[in-house]
Amino acid sequence: MAMVKEIMGQSMVEAFHLDALREQHSHHKRCIQWHKRFSLFPATISELKTAVQQPAPLVVPFAKRDLPVTLTVTGTVTIKNSMIMAMMLQHYFDTNFNNTIHARGLIMQLVSTQLDPRTLEPKLSNQAVLDWMKHLKVGAETERSTYKIEFEIDSNFGLPGAILVTNKYDKEIYLECFSIEGVMDITCNSWVQPEKVPPEKRFFFSNKACLPCDTQAGLKELRKEDLRQLRGNGKGVRRACERVYDYDVYNDLGNPDKGSEHVRPILGTKGYPSPRRCRTGRPFATTDKKSESPVNAFMETYVPRDEVFEGARKESFDMERLKGVTRNLIPYLRTCITKCGAFKELSDVQKIYKRKPVHEMKPKEGTTTKSSFPTYLSNIQDAVEVYFKFNAPQIISGNGCCIRDEELGRQALAGINPLSIKRLETFPPVSDLDPSIYGAQESALKEEHILSHLDGMSVQQAMAEKKLFILDYHDAYLPFINGINAHEDRKAYATRTILYLTQIGTLKPIAIELSLSQGEPSKQVLTPPSDATSYWLWQLGKAHVCSNDAGVHQLVHHWLRTHACMEPFIIAAHRQLSVMHPVFKLLKPHLKHTLQINALAREALINEGGIIESDFSSCKYSAEIISAAYKDWWRFDMETLPADLIRRGLAEPDPTQPHGLRLFIEDYPYANDGLLIWFALENMVRTYVDYYYHDGLMIQSDSELQAWYTEIIKVGHADHTNASWWPPLSTPSDLTSILTTLIWVVSVQHSAVNFGQYPLGGYVPMRPPLMKKLLPKEGNPEYKDFVEEPEGYLLSCLPNLFQTTKFLAVISILSQHLLDSEYIGQRKDFSDWAGDPEIIKAFYKFSIDLKRIEKEIDKRNRDPKRRNRCGAGIPPYELLIASSGPGVTCRGVPNSISI
Repeated sequence: MAMVKEIMGQSMVEAFHLDALREQHSHHKRCIQWHKRFSLFPATISELKTAVQQPAPLVVPFAKRDLPVTLTVTGTVTIKNSMIMAMMLQHYFDTNFNNTIHARGLIMQLVSTQLDPRTLEPKLSNQAVLDWMKHLKVGAETERSTYKIEFEIDSNFGLPGAILVTNKYDKEIYLECFSIEGVMDITCNSWVQPEKVPPEKRFFFSNKACLPCDTQAGLKELRKEDLRQLRGNGKGVRRACERVYDYDVYNDLGNPDKGSEHVRPILGTKGYPSPRRCRTGRPFATTDKKSESPVNAFMETYVPRDEVFEGARKESFDMERLKGVTRNLIPYLRTCITKCGAFKELSDVQKIYKRKPVHEMKPKEGTTTKSSFPTYLSNIQDAVEVYFKFNAPQIISGNGCCIRDEELGRQALAGINPLSIKRLETFPPVSDLDPSIYGAQESALKEEHILSHLDGMSVQQAMAEKKLFILDYHDAYLPFINGINAHEDRKAYATRTILYLTQIGTLKPIAIELSLSQGEPSKQVLTPPSDATSYWLWQLGKAHVCSNDAGVHQLVHHWLRTHACMEPFIIAAHRQLSVMHPVFKLLKPHLKHTLQINALAREALINEGGIIESDFSSCKYSAEIISAAYKDWWRFDMETLPADLIRRGLAEPDPTQPHGLRLFIEDYPYANDGLLIWFALENMVRTYVDYYYHDGLMIQSDSELQAWYTEIIKVGHADHTNASWWPPLSTPSDLTSILTTLIWVVSVQHSAVNFGQYPLGGYVPMRPPLMKKLLPKEGNPEYKDFVEEPEGYLLSCLPNLFQTTKFLAVISILSQHLLDSEYIGQRKDFSDWAGDPEIIKAFYKFSIDLKRIEKEIDKRNRDPKRRNRCGAGIPPYELLIASSGPGVTCRGVPNSISI
């Protein structure tokens, strides 16, 4: 072993083998290869572990000692086979017809963890060239190809810690990974652009997690340079090939060049606070130099190159969009022909959905099951309906044109919006709107409206017993009610709904307040019906409540709280946390694809004329509702599940309870299941944080970590930069809370409000996204129509056929799990922590905890005592079950906001 150390200068690691025989024939070169068994020297792994760390005098057997020694290291490169045909044609043309052919291939260099003592620059290997096109097999069906590449290094090179890559081809190449077996693994998963596009070289670091203070000397500057490249310079139009992460305000929602009616507020300005978005740098509109021009056929929305949907995900997403288009084709034509498209009968609504497939229908007694011509036609119809009709959502089961009282209360706890329900702590309810702007907003609700529904209790007693709850959309809508109702096809109230907690644990609506604008005559209160007329007025009132709920769910709880507010956290992570940083490695699966899906939302959902404006009550005031909620309501410290439940008055701290929290509604499926996941997630994150940070000093001295959190507050959420509620980041406990909250929001909370949209909200009569009429008033011409045909009047209040199918197509896409989705608790690659068994153990424990939670959720869904998730016609609550297959499953928690 002494000879090994003398020869190698303690510079090559456990994986290297010196082939001395080959040295005699290679003009003093050494071939270094990895073998799991050593054959030349009687060395143990521990003896060789310190290999290339310290240079020592070189002593070469079979050769003169004063000659330089070069060692050959073999690495493995894996490349995704994309753009193959274009690159093969280019390669063929250059090889056969281009006399001025330039060098092609991937140019790669190993980077040592050590500095060259003479230049104080990182030690580099020679440039190795991989011309993968020469070895690519025509007709190969594999998605990726693997190649060997050899590097030459000095014997005192040290441990490699990174690779430099230059792309000499004319097309981008997707580099999946690089490895030197047993020495270094690098997961790249990134597009490498041609050399002529970005002048900077790309570098990829070893998978080993590393805090800034522990970065080896040879990698320190490269670590900083990689972040500088990702931050960009904040100037110019971003090109599709770039990977720059930067901030901008929401100045791309309107289209002022089309006219003043297409102008929308710029979110992120003094009057309209908002989180920041990813900067694109598109040119300004011609008529407004503060607004970005919209995307068009010549300029798509920029997102960093590695954020773009690719492969199976893109194919799956595009297929669902195609289905959406085909399912809207016939309704669009019918609406154009009839000039209306309003539903006349309930059967018109039901025709939107597929009938029961023929293979699922039981044959009648005495009939044969053999194939017949009618069956053949039915099979053809089944095939056609796949593209032209929608699957029947879960919510349609056992329901007609109205939502039942019990179902309205149940959906507040186990539907797609379980985040609005609050405990009623003041009666009558009080508005937080500024009376100097909106006038005195005194509620029209009186004790006599609800007293008969309280099982003999007074209102004060019922509140003290924590029996009264409220869905309060008054302040969210009232500032915009006049503008909304000025639209011919859009009518809305600002609603409040009082709900009573029954003895069996369900919520029952007992009063609905409908408000238009200031003044007593503009407010009316509905109570449970006592006759036929009041029955249908009550149904119309509930429809307006559901319309309010649909808008707040989509704009506030879905878009603002998950998509928009998390985008600055994601941008800052890429700009300030090196890929080597352990916090980045923990967060990485939770950051994927969000910037892409948010860019698509700005392009087609929340923009002027987008789906939200055209198919929801909020119409052109959607952006202002988002901004108002962000200004007056959003707080990052309240995004933890326990804090959110306490804030809404639905829970209180109680050390005697399993999670230290007592729920006032015992059967609250979202909270019941969510708390199990929250504390399992928090335990995993705490173990992870404590492994890398032993005390507060390490947190405070981590320059990258502090820069990340500071940038989130001062830049990404600049409009709240002076808020006192931002949690501190000074201790491991602080970091645990921040990271748990971030992961919770982008995975679990997003799943709770997203993947049930179609199954639990895809039946418009029960959950209309907009209403077209107010309640009829006696003496008005519409009142006679209402009395004569109340169901027809209700149907005429709903979106028309084309609006309905367009809405259904969008929420069907949003409810999809795509083919390559990765779910919480699933980590396929542990190479980042190969030498950290405690971390791997923590991940495995978290995965096992989620499996246990899944079984517990299944058990709860079969418990007849839990009436909000079990019973006749009641769908089980599965939205927080971690795993799922592809499609609309109404379950599954992906790692990130990726749809």
